[in-house]
Amino acid sequence: MSVNVENLEKNLVKLTVEVPVEDLEKGINKVYLKARNQIALPGFRKGKAPRKMIEQAYGADVFMEDAINELVPEAYEAACEESKLEIVSQPEIAYEQVEVGKPVIFTATVAIKPEVALGEYKGLSVETETAEVTEEDILAELAKEQDKNSTTITIEDRAVTDGDMVELDFEGFVEGEAFEGGKGENFPLTIGSHSFIDTFEEQLVGTAIGEEKEVNVTFPEEYHVEELAGKPALFKCVIKGIKAKELPALDDEFAGEVSDFETLEEYKADIRAKLEEAKAKTAKTAKEDALVDKAVENASMELPDLMIASQARTMVQEFSQRLQAQGLSMEQYMQYTGQTMDQMIEEMKGQATKRIETRLVLEAVAKQEGIEASAEDIEKEIEEMAKGYGMEVDQIKSFITEEQKEQMRENIAVQKALDLLYETAK
Repeated sequence: MSVNVENLEKNLVKLTVEVPVEDLEKGINKVYLKARNQIALPGFRKGKAPRKMIEQAYGADVFMEDAINELVPEAYEAACEESKLEIVSQPEIAYEQVEVGKPVIFTATVAIKPEVALGEYKGLSVETETAEVTEEDILAELAKEQDKNSTTITIEDRAVTDGDMVELDFEGFVEGEAFEGGKGENFPLTIGSHSFIDTFEEQLVGTAIGEEKEVNVTFPEEYHVEELAGKPALFKCVIKGIKAKELPALDDEFAGEVSDFETLEEYKADIRAKLEEAKAKTAKTAKEDALVDKAVENASMELPDLMIASQARTMVQEFSQRLQAQGLSMEQYMQYTGQTMDQMIEEMKGQATKRIETRLVLEAVAKQEGIEASAEDIEKEIEEMAKGYGMEVDQIKSFITEEQKEQMRENIAVQKALDLLYETAK
């Protein structure tokens, strides 16, 4: 097999690969041996027809397509190893010669890893988020806990207020005519949930049980029912019932029931500590992101389109896996959203570009600074993996490949490069 490497513009390379006719012949014969039991020819028992007789009956290239499908991936992998290029995309394959009795010639256009010219990356200054926890933050957390421990009570002696859960009869009219889908009976609605359009819910505030209330709204211009889009409507409503949440009092008894603390002050102190930890972590992540963005902005590199497209496809696959974990297939998602796979990949290219630039710059920083993962770093990473999977460290080590270890080393070096940006920031 021979490989010719041609450098194209924008970090693209074209590999021209020639597979000897002998290899093609072996490939065709391999396909014939697999397929002959499925082929019957007059005068021969099934599976006993000679290859030449089958080719005479069905054409000389009857086994060619399957042979090419087996040969080319193997030849491409061998060409990648021989060229020693750092390829970062799926190949675009084009066939230049595919004929029986002749060498197979194909080209593979691929993206190679771009060079990064670093700018300033140490001592950067960026705006940082505050990690301060206010009394309002603590009260908001307490309110969530109150809501979780609330009870529902029936209201009979007052009108609707914000936050109430009502049972509602309604009928909608446009230009004096009732419209399809505009009627409901005993409909459950939480006031303030914004489940209904425009100011529908707000207009029900102050309405008593049994009282008829006329609500005037305007449908959005982009409403999903075209006949109603942008039109004013009148809804005749009757409140059939009102329920409300009754919140527990914020006192020591409440703290003892929902936490491990005996007093409300102790519980609030614990909430503050946890919020401070969470806010500090969020602020650190935000600062790291800003520092990387600045380092990327100061650097220069030329990303090949094939590399971006390949990363975008990977990100769509990751999204598909997350959907599957939630019990939803990609086909269902595309049906719901009306998107195609190509549209999703196109939309993902911006995020893909940012992910690539971030990784390349941090790798370049690690190389510039001589940052590497130590044996202790790898050992610690494996211990964390074992803890995460609930397995023994030796079990993890038994199935980790050298390729996976190398990926670990790269990831650790990149994280250390990010730590350098953070530690040296002004």
